[in-house]
Amino acid sequence: MIPLLIIDDDAELCTLLTERLQEEGFLLHAVHDGIEGLSQATSGSYCLVILDVTLPRMGGMEILKTLRSRSSVPVLMLTARGDDIDRIIGLECGADDYLPKPFNPRELIARIKAILRRLDERRTDLKSFSAGDISIDTAVREAWADGKLLDLTTVEFTLLEVLIRNAGQTLTREYLTEVALGRELGPFDRTIDVHISNLRKKLDGYRGIERIKTIRGSGYLLAARRPSQEQ
Repeated sequence: MIPLLIIDDDAELCTLLTERLQEEGFLLHAVHDGIEGLSQATSGSYCLVILDVTLPRMGGMEILKTLRSRSSVPVLMLTARGDDIDRIIGLECGADDYLPKPFNPRELIARIKAILRRLDERRTDLKSFSAGDISIDTAVREAWADGKLLDLTTVEFTLLEVLIRNAGQTLTREYLTEVALGRELGPFDRTIDVHISNLRKKLDGYRGIERIKTIRGSGYLLAARRPSQEQ
């Protein structure tokens, strides 16, 4: 059984999901308040955390920010339907994906499997890749830019890997969504754009170099700087 953690104060929903996920080979541990949830999430006992935004004692966004400073465990946010602000903030704070409530348990299971599948694929890929002064090692899940170690989320690491593998080529938003999130790009879905924006800031912030270029109407392209290139 694969251990998962859900932090949500809806006890009825947690009971339903516990039973449904068990049928899929997942062991779901439910916590109903934020402080205890953060403690459990940072314990290293779970493969993935399902995190609601609205919680007693400590809100979901605060949990996510604190968790990201301590752990890279994948996080799937649960947000209110139509609340785009929570979704964007959650992604900017390091969530791997989000799912608006109410949702179909089958959709939740599909999202969980997609995230875990990406982790498994990276664990079995022992190759290192580089483009200019950017390099990654998929065996140890580490990435560097200009010799500096990057602090990347699960999705950001996946995006950087696919961009490096295809350096100099324009990759569509549809393709990046399928590779990084394990699902199709939906109408008005800006999730991949927020992840790209976060990755761009981490790559470019301390140097002011635009490494990921937006190709209007097409997608994104990694234009890696050569190590010897002057500013």
